[in-house]
Amino acid sequence: MQGHSTVVIDFDVGLRNLDLIMGCERRVVYDLVNVINGESALHQALIRDKHVENLSVLPASQTRDKEALSKEGVEKVLDDLAKDFDYIICDSPAGIEHGAQMALYFADEAIITTNPEVSSVRDSDRILGILQSKSRRAEKNMEPVKEHLLLTRYNPDRVLRGDMLNVSDVEEILAIPLLGIIPESGCVLKASNQGIPVIHQSETDAGQAYSDMVCRYLGEKKVHRFIEPTKKGLLRRMFGGRT
Repeated sequence: MQGHSTVVIDFDVGLRNLDLIMGCERRVVYDLVNVINGESALHQALIRDKHVENLSVLPASQTRDKEALSKEGVEKVLDDLAKDFDYIICDSPAGIEHGAQMALYFADEAIITTNPEVSSVRDSDRILGILQSKSRRAEKNMEPVKEHLLLTRYNPDRVLRGDMLNVSDVEEILAIPLLGIIPESGCVLKASNQGIPVIHQSETDAGQAYSDMVCRYLGEKKVHRFIEPTKKGLLRRMFGGRT
C-alpha cells in the first residue's frame, strides 16, 4: 500500500490460513512445499493480491508435514524472491515448531507480535531468545536481527481494571522497541472472516493502528494512539453502556 513490492509467505505448513485472511483461498493451486520440492515454478505458486497490485502471497501446504521445509529449500525460495520484491514477510505460526524456526532463521528483522497477557508475553520472550541464538545471523556472528514489538488486542479499559498488562509492563519485560499498538476490536475478526485485511478499513481504529505501524516501520514518526480508556458520555455512564 506504500508502494513497495511485497510478498508474504505462509510458514504454517499443515494448517495454512494466510490465504483465508487474504481472501485468496480459492486461487491456491501450488504452495511453498511444491516450490521447494521442484513440483512447480515459483511464479506458478505466487498469488496476486486482490486489493493491492504489488502484493503477492505464497501459501503454505495444507497436506504436507512441517518437516517438508528444509533450510536449503527455504533459502533458495527467499533468494529467488529477493530478485523481484522489496520486502519478503515470513508469516510465522505461533510457537517454536519447525515452521516457526524456518521463518525466523533467515530473518533480517522480526516483528514480535504479542497480546498484553503474561502467557503471551512470556512466549514472546522465548522467541526473542531463539532469534538471538539460533537465527542465521546469530550462527554467523553477524549484526543481530532487528527486533520490533507489536502489541495487539490492547484494551485500555481492561488495563485500567487490572485485567491486562499495560504498555510499559510489556516493554519492560521484552525490552525491544515498540512499533505499534493495535486496539482490541470486533472489526478485526469481521475483516478476517471476510478475507479483507482490516488495514483496508481505514475508518476503523484497528485499520488506522496497522497503517500507523507500517508508517513507523518505514521511518515516519507517528504518535501511538488508542492507548487511553474511551471516555463515556453521560448517558453511557448512567445506563452502563459498553465501549
